[in-house]
Amino acid sequence: MATSATTPATQPSSGGARVKLQQFGRLLSGMVMPNIGAFIAWGLITALFIPTGWIPNATLEALVGPMITYLLPLLIGYTGGTMIHGKRGGVIGATVTMGVIVGTTVPMFLGAMVVGPLSAWVLKQFDKAVEGKIKAGFEMLVNNFSLGIIGGLLTLGALKGVGPVIQGITNVLSDGVQVLVDHNLLPLINILIEPGKILFLNNAINQGILTPIASGQVVEAGKSILFMLESNPGPGLGILLAYWLVGKGSAKSSAPGAIIIHFLGGIHEIYFPYILMNPRLILAVIGGGVSGTFTFQMLGAGLVASPSPGSIFAYFAMTPKGGYFPMLSGIIVATAVSFVLASLLLKTVKKTDEEDMDLETAAAKMKDMKSAGTAASPAVATAAANNVAANVRNKADVRKIVFACDAGMGSSAMGASVLRKKLQSAGVNLTVVNSAVSEIPADADIVFTQKTLTDRAIASNPNAEHISIDNFLKSPKYDELVERLK
Repeated sequence: MATSATTPATQPSSGGARVKLQQFGRLLSGMVMPNIGAFIAWGLITALFIPTGWIPNATLEALVGPMITYLLPLLIGYTGGTMIHGKRGGVIGATVTMGVIVGTTVPMFLGAMVVGPLSAWVLKQFDKAVEGKIKAGFEMLVNNFSLGIIGGLLTLGALKGVGPVIQGITNVLSDGVQVLVDHNLLPLINILIEPGKILFLNNAINQGILTPIASGQVVEAGKSILFMLESNPGPGLGILLAYWLVGKGSAKSSAPGAIIIHFLGGIHEIYFPYILMNPRLILAVIGGGVSGTFTFQMLGAGLVASPSPGSIFAYFAMTPKGGYFPMLSGIIVATAVSFVLASLLLKTVKKTDEEDMDLETAAAKMKDMKSAGTAASPAVATAAANNVAANVRNKADVRKIVFACDAGMGSSAMGASVLRKKLQSAGVNLTVVNSAVSEIPADADIVFTQKTLTDRAIASNPNAEHISIDNFLKSPKYDELVERLK
């Protein structure tokens, strides 16, 4: 597939703010996404055992408070630290996170997102300063005491300084949300959320802002509507249904499969290219998001934890007792409004507009937007090319194929599924998995990544064969590899 000749590195400066926001979103999602399973565990325990839950149990309910107060922030702090400085960064990140936990009275997700990476960065600077200057035999002593002393001092600072500031910010954000709720203005947030998703700011919005506030509301009320603002699958479903029923060409034929991936699999990125084909459809998803949130609010809907990924199955799992009708109503209304608006816009689109960008071009544009700010330098690109040339594997040497993306849960999962089916159809029995680009398994023989992530993939596993592609859903390199491995 042809890609744009303009790389993110050479885009006009007007896109700089968007790139910075995307990078910020990647940092936040990188801290939260690996721990989503723990959030879901906490959400299920909350839904089951609190006094208004499915099977109230005072003994088991005792897990709810400590998990949200200690476990979840510590996991975020540790993960944020490892992103900056490996395991040493993770240890100091969790240590300093304890300071903001003890220094406040609200769940410290935001605090953990701040002090985890920051404390790891401080330790990393110290380690760089003393690198090569420690006498032989004293490495362990210096490493342990430096982490202990720096971590202890930063923990005290977090307890007395950072924690109260973060609590103040959290209180302001919570009060602001409450004002919107009290004045029935909460649906207006979707005017910002829906375009933000198309610009790949969804992680910054959902994981960085909404989830911390919503988790605090769950402790008080047993549920929160904030979990549903960004994750509602209804607006995207309406777009895909409109393309399926009134669209044309490859978009129409591919829409049914995209519906399954989006609505059942919860991977919302699948519908972004369909909007990029016709940017006017952003009005349809805004309409769907606003109407869905309005319905949620009017009927008192809410979830007990973040439904990640945003699958209808996750929605059912995270819905508290008695909340299924409000939840389904909001999704259905959002789908219907988005579908009607999208259908009208598609029927009135000019032929020249449809020919301006096909689905594959839109998908390539989406990949470029998502990877903005991560393009490799010429030197790194050369190194990547040398790696690919040197590490091409023979059929007998391939046991595991890995698809890698930023979080290791969205586009890479789709790519792994597509190639797995192609290999099975060709009678090739190999392991095909997906992972985050920073956590590629050491035993990976072949690694697929989007082009602008290949340099990071090589750094994560330099011994594998690395294959760069433009579109995880459709690439000629899949068929080329299948032929090689048959």
